[in-house]
Amino acid sequence: METTHTVAIIDGQGGSLGKSLVEAIKTRFPQVKVLAIGTNSLAASAMLRSGADAIATGENPVVVAARTADLIVGPLGIITADALHGEITPTMAVAVAQSRAHKILLPISKCNVSIVGRQDLSLGEMINLSLEEIQTFLDSCPPQR
Repeated sequence: METTHTVAIIDGQGGSLGKSLVEAIKTRFPQVKVLAIGTNSLAASAMLRSGADAIATGENPVVVAARTADLIVGPLGIITADALHGEITPTMAVAVAQSRAHKILLPISKCNVSIVGRQDLSLGEMINLSLEEIQTFLDSCPPQR
């Protein structure tokens, strides 16, 4: 099965969101290359154990992935400087926000940002909605490589 797109999953702290995203994406979309980027080594390790194709840790991998990924998935805080208890640097936030990649951001409310009109959904429900968004993206955007 040929890889079709590269999905960068960015997460920090303990990596529990990223771990769940990697598992769900690799199960539903095995043809997708998943690059898991942890803002710390604990998050990166959690995502590696859940089946990511490759992992990296820190600021520069976020910047590089923002240039090269087709899709970026993670918590809302990845576009907010100093979010995730300071793990998201201003450079990371700008790189993700300015990336040409399609972004799917989960409104996890731990970054001092409130999204008006958002529903209170469980993590599982948010991941399922993310999978639907990924499917829509894959169906509408042929691979560029």
